[in-house]
Order: sequence, then C-alpha cells, then structure tokens
Amino acid sequence: MIRVVIADDHHLIRQGLRNLLTREHDIQIVGEATDGQDAIDMVSLLRPDVVVMDVKMPGVNGIEATRRICRTYAETRLVVLSMFSDPALIRSALENGASGYVLKQSASEELVSAIRSVSSGVAYESETVKHPDVVFDPSSRDAPPSLTSREHEILQLIAASQTNRQIARTLTISVKTVDNHRVNLMAKLNAHNLPELIRNAIKQGLVNFEH
Repeated sequence: MIRVVIADDHHLIRQGLRNLLTREHDIQIVGEATDGQDAIDMVSLLRPDVVVMDVKMPGVNGIEATRRICRTYAETRLVVLSMFSDPALIRSALENGASGYVLKQSASEELVSAIRSVSSGVAYESETVKHPDVVFDPSSRDAPPSLTSREHEILQLIAASQTNRQIARTLTISVKTVDNHRVNLMAKLNAHNLPELIRNAIKQGLVNFEH
C-alpha cells in the first residue's frame, strides 16, 4: 500500500484528490496538509511514502517544503502537482528534490501513474511538462545558496516588484543598505540583472508565491 499525504491550501482540491486516489486499490491517503509547513510537520509525524505537493501555498511554499522534506526524510518521495508549466519552476521543483511534476489540468490517470512510479524509486517524467531545458534527474541538483534572514526578506520584496526605496521604507533601513544587500544577492544567486535574480530565486525555491 502506498501511503500518501496531500498538500494543497484549497479544500476542494484536497477533497477532489482524496476522492480520486482512494479509488485506487494500492493507495491510502494518510493525511492532508494545508500549507508547506503543515506538510513538513505531517511528514515528520506520519512518514508517508509519497507527498503530492502544490506549489502556490501561503507561508512556506511548495518548492521550499519539498526541499526541506527531501533533505530530512529521504525515504519520502515528492510529486509536485501544479497549474504552472514554467520550465524554470519545473526545474526548481526537481532540483529541490521532487521526483515528478504533474500539471493539475492533466488527466487524473497521470497523477496516479506518477505516485506509483516515484514510490518505486523511479522519477516520473510527464509528457505534459516536457521541455528541452528540463532534466528529470533530481540527484543532480545543487544546494541552494545560504542567505541571511535579512537577505531573504529583501529578496521576497524584490520579487514583489518593490524598488530599493520602497524596500528601505518597508524594512526601516537605508537605501544604501538595500543596495548592498541586492549586490550580495546578485553574487550569491549568480545573477547579472534583476530578471535573472528573480528567475534564479524561483529556481532555488527561495521566493514565496503569494495569492
């Protein structure tokens, strides 16, 4: 029996997934998480075989939750279930430990196949998200850069399209201090401009997605 935790902040989606998966003779739903931190806590408590993880959730997003779970609980496999088909986001999920990535608009049979595949130790390569820039090899991922708590705050505000002056006002620090942090972030994330900084931050699971 494949023991599964569903992580999604929308009740109706969790309910739909439960109804879908409980019809399968070899799948058992052992828990439902409403956000990334809830998913991490549930994995710690229940040690499921597979987590079906949404990306866009409040607080700890799905990519960051995936990274933390895969680093701490290697026996649990992750299937990301998302409405986003952006190659950078798919790469981010895989590089942070996911063994499969399935689009929510895909046929339900694909999610079932992904769960069975990853639970047996085989990465699931979905036809619906194939892209030449995406490599389904979770073992090849690099560790994300280490950021200070202040750098995390500033990176999140940059991703929210705030200017240096707006960030300085929000955090009650000087514009020069913000600029210095931005320079450090560019270096740590190997970025040469702002769009590249944000893309790399998404790829490394360092940016939370807001509703």
